[in-house]
Amino acid sequence: MTTPTESTRTRDGVTIRQAERADLLAVVQIENTSFPQPWPYDAFTQFLGELGFLVAETDDGRVAGYVVSDVTPNYGRDIGHIKDVAVHPDWRGSGIGSALLGRSLAVLASQGAHSVKLEVRESNDGAKRLYDRFGFDPLRRVPRYYEDGEDAIVMVRELS
Repeated sequence: MTTPTESTRTRDGVTIRQAERADLLAVVQIENTSFPQPWPYDAFTQFLGELGFLVAETDDGRVAGYVVSDVTPNYGRDIGHIKDVAVHPDWRGSGIGSALLGRSLAVLASQGAHSVKLEVRESNDGAKRLYDRFGFDPLRRVPRYYEDGEDAIVMVRELS
């Protein structure tokens, strides 16, 4: 079994590993191309060294995607939170998002999370389909969650 700090290699040669400072520029570039309200560079620096900040690296050393997650203590039923996940447009549809999400869930479980939550834009049908495949269920809508006024759907999944 892989420990949370080990890197794993997918069938197509992509390595999922913990993010490093050298990855931040590529992560921010992916963020900027993926979201209308991207996180700034400094937002990612606070997660460096965290087990839940993972990148997908191609066999030629490029960062193809990332996920940021963490665990919040909650009276003995700790909650994992997928905060941000994105894949470079050139790599979308290749399974990298699934590989990142799967590894992230394993990391959160290893850190004691009993359940995982995330927020997704109501209009992001591709992400909602991915989360549905991983067993996430919609819990509630949060009106005007995003700066541009779009609602978020909070989705949750229990971990075994």
